[in-house]
Amino acid sequence: MLISIVADLKGTLISYLLHDGVDLRLRRKRNDWRSVNYDFKMQWIIRFSGFISAVMVMIVLAPSLQSFHPAEAIRSNNHMDGHIRLSASRIPDTVAHRLSFRRASIIRNAASARCKQISSSGSSGVICDPSVIHVAITLDFVYLRGSIAAVHSILLHSSCPESVFFHFLVSDTSLETLVRSTFPKLKFKVYYFDPEIVRRLISTSVRQALEQPLNYARNYLADLLEPCVRRVIYLDSDLVVVDDVSKLWSTNLGEKTIGAPEYCHANFTKYFTDGFWSNWQHSAIFSGRSPCYFNTGVMVIDLAKWRQFRYTKRIERWMEVQKTDRIYELGSLPPFLLVFAGNVAPIDHGWNQHGLGGDNVKGSCRDLHPGPVSLLHWSGSGKPWIRLDSKQPCPLDVLWAPYDLYQPSA
Repeated sequence: MLISIVADLKGTLISYLLHDGVDLRLRRKRNDWRSVNYDFKMQWIIRFSGFISAVMVMIVLAPSLQSFHPAEAIRSNNHMDGHIRLSASRIPDTVAHRLSFRRASIIRNAASARCKQISSSGSSGVICDPSVIHVAITLDFVYLRGSIAAVHSILLHSSCPESVFFHFLVSDTSLETLVRSTFPKLKFKVYYFDPEIVRRLISTSVRQALEQPLNYARNYLADLLEPCVRRVIYLDSDLVVVDDVSKLWSTNLGEKTIGAPEYCHANFTKYFTDGFWSNWQHSAIFSGRSPCYFNTGVMVIDLAKWRQFRYTKRIERWMEVQKTDRIYELGSLPPFLLVFAGNVAPIDHGWNQHGLGGDNVKGSCRDLHPGPVSLLHWSGSGKPWIRLDSKQPCPLDVLWAPYDLYQPSA
């Protein structure tokens, strides 16, 4: 009954609810893990009037949970005290406190899932195994808490978590130790991305965070990852997955190089300057195409086609144009739009419920888009871990909290 009314539910109802915390529990039923139960604890008095029921959030997540068969979680004996700390001397000035993460439970394939056996003959053998699901995420100290939560959410909701291989793009290789300590059984590899590769091409943006070189590492996935990796899911660090990632992996790209949720109702012209549109040599790039906005924080990429058509060079050429002609204001997104908009394989909008971080200036609270929810994305300037720590969360920030493994140092 809940599922049937989700499509008509307006996100504005959720803005009436404020929660202090969420307890995520995995239940075993009939010798198999078959359900994830969100137990919401209402701690605050609701704004305006009487929407007191915490079940409203469950309604929002119902589409992605209705057929969900989570993997079996086996807790190691010492997981309660297992965590890693980084001394303040090794953390950039932007992060003044010490970082500490609880060790995640060991997540295994669900007994009922038809998971293919993955090679165990070393890292290279696993990477090239055709049965592996490849996920790429950046890691840096500023967004580390978000990245760890994203990985945790993928594992918890995957029916075959042992078949997921993570490719972490970093500019500081010391983060490998932290990842390995937080996720002892995780299949992953760390790839060093040299900031100097792209620094000369980066222009100023509306928000300084968008100017960081690691934001552009996604442009170089085809070069960084092994040639045998022919497809990859790229995910931003400020999101959580609440559905089985294998569904996203199975996206039919057809003849397209990338797949992403598109938003054709958005005003596409605003992503470029008036100077761009008045220069026919630039704007002609969209001739014969029907370009739509898409968010580059969630993409399925055919790396084989990317390499074949040398898309990295095409993106770099537009970044060079930007340095001289100032054709856009937003960081790493516009070059992707210039190269791919109008040639994107469509993915259901539920796989990128984006904008939860508000705009690029104020980071104000926002509601969900209508429809199902498979992935929650806090794109924008507001991040859930910052707002939760400051005791000024947006209503939807509590949906990120169950995946947070951060543990403040005493």
